[in-house]
Amino acid sequence: MAESTVKKFSLSEVEEHSSTDSIWVVINNNVYDVTKFLEDHPGGEEVLIEQAGKNATEAFEDVGHSTDAREMMKQYKIGELTDEDKRILEERNKSWEEENASNR
Repeated sequence: MAESTVKKFSLSEVEEHSSTDSIWVVINNNVYDVTKFLEDHPGGEEVLIEQAGKNATEAFEDVGHSTDAREMMKQYKIGELTDEDKRILEERNKSWEEENASNR
């Protein structure tokens, strides 16, 4: 996908795709339509349904997906988050990290 042709989606647009009819997730600021992958997901469709319409980066990274899985993701990528929503997620992550650091 050439950089100039990447479609941009807002978090609110992603949130609209949270049913088994249409499941979108955000992973590392990229937007994926994983609807057609539900039945094939090795961890079961429940995992994807639980993350539907959300930022699934942490859940995805915590599992430690293989190189093959990461390569397979490319076929489900439909775009990326808008720059504004990338900043929003970055701020949320900073706040969460700071909060957890102070609780140690």
